[in-house]
Amino acid sequence: MSMDVGGARGGVKSDINVTPLVDVMLVLLIITMLIAPLVQAGANVTLPQARNLQAKPDTQTQTTVLITAGREFYVDGQPVSDAQLLSRIMESLDAKPEHIVYLKADRQTPYAAVMEMMDRLREAEIEEVGLITEPDPEAQRQTEGGE
Repeated sequence: MSMDVGGARGGVKSDINVTPLVDVMLVLLIITMLIAPLVQAGANVTLPQARNLQAKPDTQTQTTVLITAGREFYVDGQPVSDAQLLSRIMESLDAKPEHIVYLKADRQTPYAAVMEMMDRLREAEIEEVGLITEPDPEAQRQTEGGE
C-alpha cells in the first residue's frame, strides 16, 4: 500500500511499486529453469548399446564419471586430471545424497580403461558402481512390437 504525501489527490507516492520488478524476476527464474537442464557440461561421447531397457538414472543427483576414447576423465561434467580423479569423485560423493558412481564410457574406450576405473573405485572403497549405456534400437523395437 502507498499513501499520498501531497495535499491534493493524485500527489507524489512515497512507496516504490515492486510489481514490475517481481514480474521480471519471475520471468528470469522461469527462463533459467527451462534452460538449465538443456546445458550439460562435459565431453561428447557415444555410449555403447545394451539390450537391457532399464531407465537411465537421473545424473543430476548422482556422481557421474565419464571416460572419453582418448582416456580423458570428467567428473560430473568437469574435466579432471588422472591424479585428481579419486579425490574429486570423493568430494562429489560427499556432496550428493546417493553414494553411487555411474560410469559413462565412449564406445571406442578400451575395455581395460573401464575395468581399471572400476578397480580404482573399489580400492577407494566405492562399492556401488553402475554403467550407463544406450538402449539397443533393435531390442527396443522388439519390446515395443510385443515380440
